[in-house]
Amino acid sequence: MSFELLAFRGVVVLRGESRIDERGTFRRMVDTEDLVALGLESHIAQVSNVTNVRRGTIRGLHYQADPFGEAKTLWCVAGSVFDVIVDLRIEEPTYGKWLSMELSADEPVALHVPRGVAHGYQTFEDNTELMYLISAPYEADSARSLLWRDPTIGIDWPLPVSAISQRDQDAPLWPPRP
Repeated sequence: MSFELLAFRGVVVLRGESRIDERGTFRRMVDTEDLVALGLESHIAQVSNVTNVRRGTIRGLHYQADPFGEAKTLWCVAGSVFDVIVDLRIEEPTYGKWLSMELSADEPVALHVPRGVAHGYQTFEDNTELMYLISAPYEADSARSLLWRDPTIGIDWPLPVSAISQRDQDAPLWPPRP
């Protein structure tokens, strides 16, 4: 596996290995020893799968408040997404900034998102699916969101919104709440 450190501390793109033969493709997406070697959180408390029926669906911007913060390592297993993170760590020089990248099932790439960073995405295709390795159990009372269209954050979403949850529609504006 190879990796690319992004502009936010602790945010890493992991490039997996693919082996193709007459049976199909075998992909190694994440190796926890690689996460440890990079100083990243490697504990896995849950594995989640998310499906999205329509192109243009938005999910996020989600995070867990402390003390139940969570790191996520995620990848696209079907379709493709415009993936976005927002740094909520006040001590970081990237606090309040966002960055994006495309994740696609066509490329064996995983994104590691550390605690204190909100995550969201918009689907580029119908029937898009993502897998998540999450470091902490879900705590409903600590679940938080930021408004996906908050002008202070200023994310330039690429498509008109076709589907979004009521929770994400009603999310608060910046700054994030603890």
